[in-house]
Amino acid sequence: MTGSVEFHTGVPDLVEFACRLLRKAYRRGLTAWCLAPRARLDVLDRALWTFVERDFVPHLQIGPGKEALLERTPIWLAAALPETASAGARQVVLNLGSELALEAAAQARVIEVVGLDAEEVERGRALWRRYKAGGCEIVHHPFAGTQEN
Repeated sequence: MTGSVEFHTGVPDLVEFACRLLRKAYRRGLTAWCLAPRARLDVLDRALWTFVERDFVPHLQIGPGKEALLERTPIWLAAALPETASAGARQVVLNLGSELALEAAAQARVIEVVGLDAEEVERGRALWRRYKAGGCEIVHHPFAGTQEN
């Protein structure tokens, strides 16, 4: 397998950081999956509506009855990649703590965001080892404070 995975580590606020990355992807005309545990996903969904006044990031939580909207929505939010979906259906996969198949790194640009607490750090280390063992190139971006808007 080939591909690369970007790790953003030491991120103090995963939801705010995700909002910034998703806004950046949208501004660049990219499409994205954003994967997160359900509770975090719900917070992210609300945050994307209010992140920056007058700067809406079009997004949609994947769910029954929303199929017609998917085609025209650039950012898809899900707790996990649906079994019938491919990471390659979007150009970017932003992962905030969900399970992601190793093959995703070969299909799309994968960005793993890792927080500060011990559980997050351990999750990030395990993912790093898994991707490395799978032959992925790792690009590391330690959190350094203020990020580009």
